Amino acid sequence: MTGWWILGIAVLIVLAVFGLYLSMTAGRLDHLHRRIDTSVLALDSHLLRRAAVCQELAAAGFLDPASSMLLADAAHTARTSADLDVDDRALAESNLTAALSAVIDPEDAALVAESADGAAVLTELEAACRRVQLSRRFHNDAVRACRQLRRQRMARVFRLAGHTPWPETWEMDDAMPPGLPVRP
Repeated sequence: MTGWWILGIAVLIVLAVFGLYLSMTAGRLDHLHRRIDTSVLALDSHLLRRAAVCQELAAAGFLDPASSMLLADAAHTARTSADLDVDDRALAESNLTAALSAVIDPEDAALVAESADGAAVLTELEAACRRVQLSRRFHNDAVRACRQLRRQRMARVFRLAGHTPWPETWEMDDAMPPGLPVRP
């Protein structure tokens, strides 16, 4: 009779440890999904800030009219693409990056930086571009970690992610324009 008690206690301990493992994995998944949601909001905020600074640069009169028009149009498209799906928004943001690279070359940046207001706008633009890069990197890292955890057999069998949609990375061109001053 005591052998059955020992076996019963051992089974209960194994089930408790297994339940604890599943609970911790589900908690980790929940944490990663919250981290992804937060990183999407941060990325959205930084993309909007970058578009606003680009519009400010285009309207300030530091660039030639054609460059100002190109940058203003790309910034407006990127700013108003917030309601589009992820692929269309990423394309609009990549187009803004391409417009920045085309408009701000090192010679033009040096001319803009000669005035105090121009230097301030370029510094703000560099900071906004850097924040976009970092936000996108943090978001994509969180998505990779979440995908890796959701691919585990136990997470799939016990449906630990619930009905949460499969997380997607944010793919866009976020290269720093070559003419911007780079902080050390």
